[in-house]
Amino acid sequence: MNVRIEGGKKLAGTIATNTSKNGAVGLLCASLLNKNTTTLKRVPRIEEVFRLIEVLQSIGVKIDWQDDTMVITPPATFDLSTIDQEAARKTRSIVMFIGPLIHHLQKFSLPQSGGCKLGSRTVRPHFFALEKFGVSIDTTDLSYEISVAKTQPAEIILYESGDTVTENALFAAALTPSTTIIKYASANYMVQEICTFLQACGIKIDGVGTTTLTVTGLSEINTPITYTLAEDPTDSMFFITAAIVTGSELTITRCPIEFLELELLVLEKMGLHFTQSEPYMGENGQVKLVDLTLKESRLVAPPEKIHSRPYPGINADNLPFFAVIATQAIGQTLIHDWMYEKRAIYFTELEKLGADTVLADPHRIYITGPTKLRATELICPPALRPATILLIAMLGAEGTSILRNIYSINRGYENLVERLQSLGARIDYLEEV
Repeated sequence: MNVRIEGGKKLAGTIATNTSKNGAVGLLCASLLNKNTTTLKRVPRIEEVFRLIEVLQSIGVKIDWQDDTMVITPPATFDLSTIDQEAARKTRSIVMFIGPLIHHLQKFSLPQSGGCKLGSRTVRPHFFALEKFGVSIDTTDLSYEISVAKTQPAEIILYESGDTVTENALFAAALTPSTTIIKYASANYMVQEICTFLQACGIKIDGVGTTTLTVTGLSEINTPITYTLAEDPTDSMFFITAAIVTGSELTITRCPIEFLELELLVLEKMGLHFTQSEPYMGENGQVKLVDLTLKESRLVAPPEKIHSRPYPGINADNLPFFAVIATQAIGQTLIHDWMYEKRAIYFTELEKLGADTVLADPHRIYITGPTKLRATELICPPALRPATILLIAMLGAEGTSILRNIYSINRGYENLVERLQSLGARIDYLEEV
């Protein structure tokens, strides 16, 4: 799928923040813990969710998806011999099936995972965490071979403070009928979402929002659960960035402020003018939301480098947005993407739109602005966030741009073309003859 963009136009109006890819895929995996039905509301219709649904249905899970409400009914027994191999290999989230499935199967096989191409994203931290629960994982060229001899660890020290690693450890602890302390856990938004869901299932979790989680599990979950997904900070950040790059005034509602505060502080120090409403609670009763109104602003480069950190630092998924923002800020900005070996290299694609970039090494890039962006034709890189910043740059570039193969973007953003059109963007799908 390709899009054509007539850039250099201002946006206007109001847009609501959508729910998140990362929250949705974690909750789909978490639903495997429940022997009863799980109803998820406000599920985003995105490619990553579609792939996981294909996998779930292939192993006997019944999915009834009407509008934005999904009812998930597990089978009496799981049969992984019929798993959709192709769908599974297209999503890195398949590794999060291990934590739930160890409670149902003593031995099983899962295809090796895919997802964004961002360098050497090892899955060893998952193995190190789960081995404490008696899980043995052998890796072949094509699959993970898992065998289970369940134990009840008192404490787990995570090898890496990763989001999906923490979620897998939570899934393993949730149906371990004892108390497990998970140390060096991620406290990121999708992890907090999983904690909120598990608490609704009756699991006791102390320390939510911190790096130490104390989980008191149950022997089983067998009750109907209904849960409404929380809003996505990276969706809010997309439209914040689009407003900056196009010099527009926009209102973005339902922004999960506790996962955007540092990003907004950095932007405020760069010169961004905005107002925000009084906080109000989201539908899950946990996430705190605000409405943001952005004003057209003249930005300057920050004196310090911009880099991500585990929560409550700048979110790793929000860091790429600062690369395209830097093209419109006066002075030189250093973006340090220490987490991924390849992602900063993708940022150099902004040069093809007129940006002034210098790649210092695979993790650091200098961007000098302000730059008048120019239209061009590009193919999306195989990574979600770097692809979205090219789309935003094209919105700010005068002339007609074409962005090809936007599957990477559709993995994480629902109806993005239509939502941009609602703000006055001249963007449409390109019909190929």
